[in-house]
Amino acid sequence: MNGEDARATCMLAVERLTVAYGRTVAVQGIDLRVEVGQVVCLIGANGAGKTTLMRALSGLLRPEAGHIRLEGADITGQPPHRIAALGMRHVPEGRQIFAGLTVAENLALGAWLEDESAEIARRLEQVLALFPRLRERLAQMAGSMSGGEQQMLALGRALMGAPRLLLLDEPSMGLAPLFVEEIFGIIEELKREGRTILLVEQNASAALEVADYAYVLETGRIVLQGPAVQVAQDPAVLAAYLGG
Repeated sequence: MNGEDARATCMLAVERLTVAYGRTVAVQGIDLRVEVGQVVCLIGANGAGKTTLMRALSGLLRPEAGHIRLEGADITGQPPHRIAALGMRHVPEGRQIFAGLTVAENLALGAWLEDESAEIARRLEQVLALFPRLRERLAQMAGSMSGGEQQMLALGRALMGAPRLLLLDEPSMGLAPLFVEEIFGIIEELKREGRTILLVEQNASAALEVADYAYVLETGRIVLQGPAVQVAQDPAVLAAYLGG
């Protein structure tokens, strides 16, 4: 594959990225790639720097050094609204829905860059087909739903923006087992649709099962990477994350 072909298949390229909070360096010289149509997972313990990396990718934090390229365009240091306009959508840890708005209003906000009402309606129907529970709750206040339903809403709101790259930060955190299974079933469906996803997840077993490629992050550095099937068989990963 020549350089031009490689750029055409690469959705996200992170090069020597360093992110700090004051004097504390949380992410140190990371290299990471997500190819078009891939699900890539990033696993690691609490405090490893996973959420910091996701916040830097979506523009919520400004990197100290390195580069972030989305479909070949350098987006390093760009504000979140510009990065969103380029096709990246971030579903943050803790969901961060608008609790005082209805489900329908939350979903509508996800399509804020789209002017065509017919296109917005088409996207809404796609989201409601994927999340039937949301169809039943369109008029309900978002803050009154269960945690699992709020996570579905956060995902649906991101999908209303027709993202080319979806960042999912701890989508199963704090959810009951049945909702965890349902959320990962939805991620599987998005994978079958050919969506490009970067997934941060403490449920390493579920993440490695759905992912094509995996990175392991420890104290702000990538310590292991490879096809997810191979990473899941690594003795250190088995011992630290899979109960082996």
